[in-house]
Amino acid sequence: MKRVIGIDPGTGVCGFGVVERTAAGLNYLAAGTIRTNRGHAMPRRLMTIHENLLRLIDEHAPDAMSLERSFVATNVQSAFRLGEGRAMAMLAAAERNLRLFEYAPAEVKLSVAGWGRAGKDQVKSMVRKSLGIDRVQLADDAADALALALCHLTRSRMAQAVDAVRRMPAVWRRVGSVAR
Repeated sequence: MKRVIGIDPGTGVCGFGVVERTAAGLNYLAAGTIRTNRGHAMPRRLMTIHENLLRLIDEHAPDAMSLERSFVATNVQSAFRLGEGRAMAMLAAAERNLRLFEYAPAEVKLSVAGWGRAGKDQVKSMVRKSLGIDRVQLADDAADALALALCHLTRSRMAQAVDAVRRMPAVWRRVGSVAR
């Protein structure tokens, strides 16, 4: 069993999603948003995000955190704010000894929707289908966070398979390549 919390960072709205992989498949556990009061000073908003992330980690006991990797934004202030939200998620992961994995937006879209330039609606639709949650209300930020968790579960499973092949004795790797 592997449980992952995905975080779509932001200082106004921070999305979260918790997904678990069991022998039976992928299970949706929780999703939502952490909203901060835009009238509060930034340190207080960051504290709100940090405290809520710690609470969510304690409540759901994930094995790992999947976080959206920074990308170059056209608005410098937006990039700074995104970085501050990411920092709160990284700090929460470090405080709870969670392994942290980062994925670029295009990598998440490719993993979940099969196309690296998929739109928000396509990603949300595939998240719903993958987790069997057609009737669950999902904010865009929560859907993005679930997509991050799904991306990690998909990528980590593939990485495990590749590692297993790499650990095989050389003779078995050669036999496998001849058999193809």
